[in-house]
Amino acid sequence: MDINDYQPLRNVVFQTIRKAILEGELQPGERLMETQLAEKLGVSRTPIREAIRKLETEGLIIITPRKGAQVAPFTQKEIADVLEVRGTLEALAVRLACKRITPKNFLKLDLVITEYEYAVQHKDVNLMIQKDIEFHDIIFAATQNEKLIQMFNNIREQVLRYRITYLKNVTDGAQVLLEHRDIFKSLELKNEEIAAQLITRHIENQRDSILYYIREQEKKIKLNSKIG
Repeated sequence: MDINDYQPLRNVVFQTIRKAILEGELQPGERLMETQLAEKLGVSRTPIREAIRKLETEGLIIITPRKGAQVAPFTQKEIADVLEVRGTLEALAVRLACKRITPKNFLKLDLVITEYEYAVQHKDVNLMIQKDIEFHDIIFAATQNEKLIQMFNNIREQVLRYRITYLKNVTDGAQVLLEHRDIFKSLELKNEEIAAQLITRHIENQRDSILYYIREQEKKIKLNSKIG
């Protein structure tokens, strides 16, 4: 975590910790010690305390008696619920995009897929995450429906946290690349039904992989607690 901004200090601290949570630098379940965070960021404990309270209201941090603050863990129901909503929005987005997508949108999608392929070949997970986000953003932009884009943006960061976990821990990216290409082809053919089916399966694959990863992590935790 690095602080390098000209915003008010409390905002910078908040955004820095928030970004670390969303990008997985601070892991689900990890305890947040005010003193350690203050030392790491080179600030007093006051803006850290304010950031933690604000992040609690966003659901990214939970505070429990005797344990203090910790990064909110993933729950299987929360993941399923959020990705169910995302899948519905994505299916609607590709249906609309089939009708409204422009040549410029196609060029952007083609470029992003090429860049994603480069990221997969070089095992650049951060670039994979960036290009995956851009791929879906371009599809939503192609709908030309501001309300739909706004609805997606409302759950975007909840989705981002799971998406990063998915790409960092669950897949090597090759399968995602194939799915992106198939979705692209369905948009070229303007086949709404196939496009909706493909993107729904794309999100379901993400959901299933993340849930499997979470269950495996829970098993490890239980096993380690028994050994300890």
